[in-house]
Amino acid sequence: MHIDPLEKKWGQIILVICAFFVGIILFEALFHSVNAPSNVETIDSTKLHLSQEFAEDKLGVNTDDKGNIVVRMVAGRYSFFPKEIVVPAETKLTFRWVSMDVLHGVHIPMTNMSTMVVPGFVAEVETSFPTPGDYPVLCNEYCGLGHDQMWSRIKVVEKEQWLAQHSASKGGQNND
Repeated sequence: MHIDPLEKKWGQIILVICAFFVGIILFEALFHSVNAPSNVETIDSTKLHLSQEFAEDKLGVNTDDKGNIVVRMVAGRYSFFPKEIVVPAETKLTFRWVSMDVLHGVHIPMTNMSTMVVPGFVAEVETSFPTPGDYPVLCNEYCGLGHDQMWSRIKVVEKEQWLAQHSASKGGQNND
């Protein structure tokens, strides 16, 4: 079988380009910690309101016994629940997201927060907000006709202010 030298060159160029892209992916994964999500946890999306963790009174910002801050949110067609939360700046936060209906995407501009929320699975992302301010939460995965109205807001306040607000509440528990 004869292969034309020009075809061999183009084949080599394609292999070099593929190797280059694989190299970029490996570099990012190894040195910038850009990895696929490793938390694979399932949940019955049809019974979210009955689950203990994602029941309506458990949504929002919660502090556990060790002082870790966990934010539980639900993505439902055309809205995030709760609509607004308050969190401290410069603090590690664990966001746990579930979808009650279809595939949604969560994106918070100017942060490293971006994930897909797949029905039947819990999406978990750790992040922190370095500066106080208002951060919009946007759905970046088309979910239907009301997609452009799907948003929420995260208000980030100084850590001391947040601690003062939450020290009066029972056991540090709060659902903003």
